[in-house]
Amino acid sequence: LRVKDDWFADVSRNRVERAYFDYAALIVPESVPCILGGGEDWFAMEDLGGEHANWKTELLAGHLDPRPARLAGEVLGKIHGHSWGDPVARERFDTLENFHALRIESYLLTTARRVPEVSEILLEEADRLAATKQALVHGDFSPKNLLTGPGRLVVLDAECGWFGDPAFDTAFLLTHLHLKALIHPGAMELVPVFWDAYTAACGHDIEASTVRLLLCLLLARVHGKSPAEYLDAAQQDFVTRFVLARLPKPPTLGELGAAWRAALCP
Repeated sequence: LRVKDDWFADVSRNRVERAYFDYAALIVPESVPCILGGGEDWFAMEDLGGEHANWKTELLAGHLDPRPARLAGEVLGKIHGHSWGDPVARERFDTLENFHALRIESYLLTTARRVPEVSEILLEEADRLAATKQALVHGDFSPKNLLTGPGRLVVLDAECGWFGDPAFDTAFLLTHLHLKALIHPGAMELVPVFWDAYTAACGHDIEASTVRLLLCLLLARVHGKSPAEYLDAAQQDFVTRFVLARLPKPPTLGELGAAWRAALCP
């Protein structure tokens, strides 16, 4: 994969992506691309240019419309809630090897090797994550993979799809919102918008595991194989210090957000 470190992944992940779109289309048909055709190793989907904008681009430009955050929470919550405990999804997305290479190794295990102060916590979290089997996980649910259009949000890049811990998805998205707030502090206002919409749509309480993974992923976006390219050295240092002070005893999501805001605007 295109990063500074060596990072390899099985090319069969495109089949996982197609399967994710097919499954999600039964739940939120308006929020996944329309598949036009394909074969065992390829597929073609609709062109989503024109009226659709990339949410990451919008956030970095300071366009902090709450509607995409609300839709992201609703869509993700519906997918998690519908797939929760579903034996069909569990069998179809038995893809831990793929998820381990793309996410657990590159984010948690790499960071554990590079940040010895919390390596034991990160290793324990990696083991817990790998052992959790609750719902269908997207695995790359971030603003760069969400297109926003008139009343519609479209989810892309589902090649990490895995039946596992849904808190990975919520933490992944929240990580990006917290990091965008280092550039545009108002992005923190989108956190409760996303979270409230998600919890209402999903119907399951995953706050504790979300916060724990959020702290781990914040650290990983500085020290893992996929560092956030828009953070400068001072911002990277801020993230590291913030996480090291809280990862041993994670706060609630509200407490974490309040502390992040306070640190941004002392």
